[in-house]
Amino acid sequence: MTTLNFSCLDDYDPQWLPVDRARQIMLDMLPAVTGHECLFIRQALGRVLAEDVISPVDVPAHDNSGMDGWAVRSGDLAAEGETRLSNIGTAFAGRAFAGAVGRGEAVRIMTGAMLPAGADCVVIQEVSRVEGDAVIVPAGQRAQQNIRRAGEDLRAGKPAIPAGKLLRPAELGIIASLGVAEVSVRRRVRVALFSTGDELCSIGTPLFPGAVYDSNRYTLWGMLTRLGCEVIDMGVVKDQPASLEAAFREAASGADAIITSGGVSVGEADFIKQLMQKLGEVAFWKIAMKPGRPMAFGRIQPDGGENGAWLFGLPGNPVAVMVTFYQFARPALLKLMGLDPVPEFPAFPARCVEDIKKGKGRTEFQRGILFQENGEWCVRPTGHQGSGVLSSMAAADCFIVLEHERGSVAAGEAVQVQLMTGLV
Repeated sequence: MTTLNFSCLDDYDPQWLPVDRARQIMLDMLPAVTGHECLFIRQALGRVLAEDVISPVDVPAHDNSGMDGWAVRSGDLAAEGETRLSNIGTAFAGRAFAGAVGRGEAVRIMTGAMLPAGADCVVIQEVSRVEGDAVIVPAGQRAQQNIRRAGEDLRAGKPAIPAGKLLRPAELGIIASLGVAEVSVRRRVRVALFSTGDELCSIGTPLFPGAVYDSNRYTLWGMLTRLGCEVIDMGVVKDQPASLEAAFREAASGADAIITSGGVSVGEADFIKQLMQKLGEVAFWKIAMKPGRPMAFGRIQPDGGENGAWLFGLPGNPVAVMVTFYQFARPALLKLMGLDPVPEFPAFPARCVEDIKKGKGRTEFQRGILFQENGEWCVRPTGHQGSGVLSSMAAADCFIVLEHERGSVAAGEAVQVQLMTGLV
């Protein structure tokens, strides 16, 4: 059974952890999933490489020209004034010049064409001119210019892409350039998902008095799918201990991680924390942040063995769900996927154009809109920042991050912003 031991950690308080501390504790605990599969490279986009891709060849495979021009011998070129050389042929990409460049000779060469024997310099066509069978080259050329040497990009027998790398379009292109058709990738992380609450209705059923439609499963499904996870949607589970326990047991039997929304605060019907303690262990359940203070993290192991699933008990309010997912569940899932290292949220400073009230002692994630003013990046909040106002997320393109010890912000002050582009 996996044991979550926090007694040796400094400043550990499961009821009030700072954001950065909680995130690091979580990442330090999580292993990558085991299990690989071999895929054709077009199927591997967005997957995490399980084994190094070793280059079977040098890339480029031969010395070649980086420009259209003339392949010459640098020793033939005059230090001052022009040099007249004899044009003896042409080298094309994929069709090499058969001979060698001798004294006083030049070969017309195209970009990517193999460098002819004897040549050690490519003079670009824009600075040279042709007069009959002669090529006129100006002074100022040097040896090795405009030449791409064999293996300068990748060496045969060396790793071209290391394990733990996310396969993006550039990586697919590198793999294809090696003539490799298949790669070994880590299997997808399986995430079981359900919402909790007696007030929740699924789409397609009529609302009863006091009920609301469950939106959280749809935003979570979108975020998980975009991340490349295999999603197991278990629907809505009522706030009943027996129903929740059954859902946890079912989820833990087939998933690597469980994400719930709702049921992690201190209300009488909030059972997630109690069930985590019964079926496994709780690492922490409150974060010094807004929105999203009640957020539980731990492990569900119903049978006390090695099998089980990591649990992310997210709040019930829609904005808090998205904020805690991006700040905690997303990096955790990337770690489970085997991504090494886990990338940080991209952030940079911008000038805030409005006052923002904030108390010290917690990190706040306001929703913001970026714009440029006089060449400077500026940001303004989206308006009402309530954790139930999902439209504030739809309108935003960034988080305004107000640090743990920071107080209120006056208009004109710099704040840190995290781009949502590509995430939401």
